[in-house]
Amino acid sequence: MRWLTILLLGLWASIARAEYHDGKTEVDLELLLLVDVSRSMSPAEQEIQRRGYAEALASDDVIEAILGGLTGRIALSYVEWAGSYSIRTVVGWTLIGAGEDARAFADRIGSSQLASMQRTSISGALRFGMVTLRDNDFRGLRRVIDISGDGPNNEGGPVVPDRNRAVAEGIIINGLPLMTRDGQGSRWYLEDLDEYYRACVIGGPGAFVLPVLRWEEFAPAIKRKLILEIAGRQPERLWQAQATAPAGYDCLVGEKRWERMRRIYDLP
Repeated sequence: MRWLTILLLGLWASIARAEYHDGKTEVDLELLLLVDVSRSMSPAEQEIQRRGYAEALASDDVIEAILGGLTGRIALSYVEWAGSYSIRTVVGWTLIGAGEDARAFADRIGSSQLASMQRTSISGALRFGMVTLRDNDFRGLRRVIDISGDGPNNEGGPVVPDRNRAVAEGIIINGLPLMTRDGQGSRWYLEDLDEYYRACVIGGPGAFVLPVLRWEEFAPAIKRKLILEIAGRQPERLWQAQATAPAGYDCLVGEKRWERMRRIYDLP
């Protein structure tokens, strides 16, 4: 058994060093939070989003999930997006390996100035996600894009090819469709946005959708979603329904709606 003890000690020493030959630091998870700030989101709704993410990341439950992994740490980045050229990194890639790291990250989210941007390019956000996951300084056992949004893709090219490219690179994409009806973009409201996310946006092993129907549900949904993603699990009982894409869904529904609206309202 002595040889087994030596082998295990060597393994844990390797994990403790957590550094690959290319200089990248090993973590349990690289998690990219892509948060919608398109113009259909009011400043109040943006503030609810920011506060929800900050409160969840600073919570004991999320911190416990982070520390409970194999290496006990994750890499995290928080990015706000709208159109394909309207993407802003609020907090860049950060190593989270202790409670104070998570709370400091949450404070940085809350202290950044809010900004509203035009259009909705899920495809552009996913392209950005692929690049930043590829080029960061971490090597995750899993790589996850967590994308929220209150409408379908309507700019920057169709979303499905970019979703497929991300999945081919080993990235899991989970969705948080915001299906509230009280925003300033009600004319763009898509009744089955959750179905759209299932069919056209999410992908990879165990990918899931967690819809938000009322803003008061947002903070608990974010906390639950983060814990599931950090632990590498799916929602209990509901995950199969949430992850199953409807057959024959039109993934260009957003582009077609924008074209109709453009003609009606003489939009650019």
